Amino acid sequence: MLFLTFKFFVFFCVVFAVYWGLSLVTAIWHRWHEQRVHRLRMGWLLLASCYFYLSWNPVFILLILFSASVDYVSARLMLHTQTVWKRRALLILSISVNLGLLAFFKYTNFLLGTAIGTLNLFGFENDPVVVNIILPLGISFYTFETISYIVDVYQGKIKPVRNLLDYALYIMFFPHLVAGPIVRPHEFLPQIAQIKRWNWDRLQLGMQFFVLGLFKKAAIADQLAKIVDPIFAHPAEYASATVWLGVLCYAAQIYCDFSGYSDMAVGLAHMLGFKLPRNFNLPYLADSITDFWRRWHITLSSWLRDYLYIPLGGNRYGAWKTYRNLLVTMLLGGLWHGANWTFVVWGLYHGTLLSLHRAIPWPRWTGALVLKPLFCVGTFLLVSVGWVFFRAQTFADAAVVLRKMVWPEVGKTLEPAVFVLGLSALAFLLTAWLLASWLDLKRIERRIPAPLLGAAMAAAFVLAQILMPEDGRAFIYFQF
Repeated sequence: MLFLTFKFFVFFCVVFAVYWGLSLVTAIWHRWHEQRVHRLRMGWLLLASCYFYLSWNPVFILLILFSASVDYVSARLMLHTQTVWKRRALLILSISVNLGLLAFFKYTNFLLGTAIGTLNLFGFENDPVVVNIILPLGISFYTFETISYIVDVYQGKIKPVRNLLDYALYIMFFPHLVAGPIVRPHEFLPQIAQIKRWNWDRLQLGMQFFVLGLFKKAAIADQLAKIVDPIFAHPAEYASATVWLGVLCYAAQIYCDFSGYSDMAVGLAHMLGFKLPRNFNLPYLADSITDFWRRWHITLSSWLRDYLYIPLGGNRYGAWKTYRNLLVTMLLGGLWHGANWTFVVWGLYHGTLLSLHRAIPWPRWTGALVLKPLFCVGTFLLVSVGWVFFRAQTFADAAVVLRKMVWPEVGKTLEPAVFVLGLSALAFLLTAWLLASWLDLKRIERRIPAPLLGAAMAAAFVLAQILMPEDGRAFIYFQF
């Protein structure tokens, strides 16, 4: 059930109406305490989240409930266990179950293909083996959330949840279930205990986030896909200028697609009285690769830092081990995105850039404000080169794209109107990012008359509906 569909619109209207309508129970039946109504709301949200997941594939609801149950039981047992080796055994058990499920569903064919390919290099002749496995929706995201919960309990940062239903809601809360943001237990679990009260300002904020995300997805990302997809499907056929446009448009597409989903998720959560963490902060205005990863997919980069990079040693044991830890972290981060060697190379590419940025003794004058635009452009180009490996299906396609980006070649071109559309979209986004960076948008918004602001939101919503593809194009990160 995609956020963009009419089916989801009806689903959310029903969830929203019942969720806030339960407060009428308190007004009509005064014997019902507010806390009791709040627990009914949380139960209703859990049922709605289960239905949301069941609408995709009913069987896999058992998988996510099993995973949540293992974490819940392991954490509760830790509470009553002081023996170090027993607590560690429970931690290993919980993480092994979650990573084992992720590895089976996501990496079985990748590992089999790699093994068979390696054997064939040594003279064996084995046919490719493909196991028919369906990837459970959102497994990469909720697996990281389950791991963060059990690790935080083990380290004493949080106490185990007493109610299994509360933990299940933390994992299955439908706005962030499929593609994040990756929510930490200390960010979400306390919100479950807080009684929710109607707030018009928060409802307006949630609607603004949702409409903004919808506009990014339908009016920009899906339109850019019409330029990007043909170019990356047959890169050898296109001229270098066209390939460059395709790469730059893909950089914009994946940002608008993923940040659009995150905005919609944040908006839906606000309308239900919850707050999800920010996932993007103008990443293409970053002036270094390190700054980029502070701004892009913030919940993933911070998760990798706290649960992988720092446990590996972080930057505590000298320069070379720091570079090793960066490479390992980004390699696994690349593999998390997809079961393909192109994602591994993408991760190693970013790990190498992060290591180089840390290793180079940058002179003080490089921090001058006048040079920031130059560093921003350089960082964006480096990130765009990385997106080639992320988007290409094979190394051969990636090599063709990179060759055409470096060496001018002739070939097919896009229709002039399509070419202008791509450039216009890029110019529009750049202008929007610069205005968001320079202006105090919240202050400006407060000065806009409510009717005018409402009309602008309605216009953005209608435009998104008009431009939305009929096939209901899925979000890019759904495949991860």
